[in-house]
Amino acid sequence: MKLWALRHGEAVPYGAKADSERELTPHGRKEVSNSAAHLMGQTLTAIYASPYLRAQQTAEIVREALGFKPQIRTVDWLTPESDPDKVAEQLVSVSNVLLVSHNPLVGNLLSYLQHGAGYPPERVGTAGLAELESAELLIGSMTLNSLKHP
Repeated sequence: MKLWALRHGEAVPYGAKADSERELTPHGRKEVSNSAAHLMGQTLTAIYASPYLRAQQTAEIVREALGFKPQIRTVDWLTPESDPDKVAEQLVSVSNVLLVSHNPLVGNLLSYLQHGAGYPPERVGTAGLAELESAELLIGSMTLNSLKHP
């Protein structure tokens, strides 16, 4: 099983809008395009994304860059403060999917899937793309094949 996790691109700073409404900056869009290039040739079965605007925009940029036909699957379990264990429960029956989310979730999830509970999170910058792999989804046993930043 392969799993990719992508943190959204650079977003506008906190301001008058709610965190969930922050959108990508032009630089953030470019970051995401650069990260999407690393997914070329990969066989994705689905793209799951947080409902937050910046994650939706990130997922759509990737979808267009790859010519991926299926619609983005918007899920509440990929928001910034989601529990990595709850995310892992959702991934038991899937393979070759891209998760588009936020920190602290992305860093915590990568650490959790590699090492189990109690380890520090992976450091993932904006538009950071991680590839994990294992024979099956077992907490603490996935291998981090790569972590690329634009």
